[in-house]
Amino acid sequence: MLSVQLGAAASTPLIGSLGAAGAAWLRLSWAALIFVLIARPRLFEMAHRDLLDAILLGMVSAGMTLLFFAAIARIPLATAVACEFLGPLAVAVVRRSGRHGLIWPTLAGAGVLLVTQPWQAVVDLLGVGYALGAALCWAGYIVFTQRVGHRIAGLSGLAISMPVAALVAAVVAAPQSLHRVTPDAVVVAAGLALLLPVIPYALELLALRRLETAAFGTLMSVEPVVALVVGVVVLGQVPRPIQAVGVLFITVAATGAARSPARPMPVAQPTQLKERTQSVPS
Repeated sequence: MLSVQLGAAASTPLIGSLGAAGAAWLRLSWAALIFVLIARPRLFEMAHRDLLDAILLGMVSAGMTLLFFAAIARIPLATAVACEFLGPLAVAVVRRSGRHGLIWPTLAGAGVLLVTQPWQAVVDLLGVGYALGAALCWAGYIVFTQRVGHRIAGLSGLAISMPVAALVAAVVAAPQSLHRVTPDAVVVAAGLALLLPVIPYALELLALRRLETAAFGTLMSVEPVVALVVGVVVLGQVPRPIQAVGVLFITVAATGAARSPARPMPVAQPTQLKERTQSVPS
């Protein structure tokens, strides 16, 4: 989380020179190159289903990166992350259940309203829209990262998904940003790509191999707070007290949703149990 937010904050000059899409494209391109050199995936040895999941992961990763960068180019970092965090929250709510399960989306919605304050004339609704789009992609990112992490060994899954993400980003960014790319920007993007997405994507893949998505969501629930602190310290984006309360609401909602009782596992029918018993040698 710290790597993600520092990488996002440090991207401000690059976004200013290349645009949000151009900055995202260069970073994803470097990430693709790094993961391919490290993992060297053997595509012909992989099942078609695994390859499809890795490709889908690349597509949602591209969408998440492009939309998030577009959001932070228009609204404060903490505001963008607070809206984007509705994605992991949605995953936690779907994967968990309980009598009070609807409390958490309601609390998170109230938090987003406090953070974005749509009743203020100064709010950038397009920036908020970009962040909400990134939230949808982040939900898909969590689901597909867990699938890819369980089915494809090492970092090979990322070595497939990142080139896909870079290609998707190129379709969006190249027409508007290619003429603005300079050698200095390429070098800067290489360093920033390590902070985001190389290090966090690799660590999240490893984490989701060991954690349920709900437990992962619990740990990630402090990301809006991390974004708020980084925004204040690095970018000088001091939130209003009501916005800080909104970030707290979202964090509490994410933690509560992820820690709610899990959905019950389906129980085998008696006929199935009988068949299994009969199949065991005496």
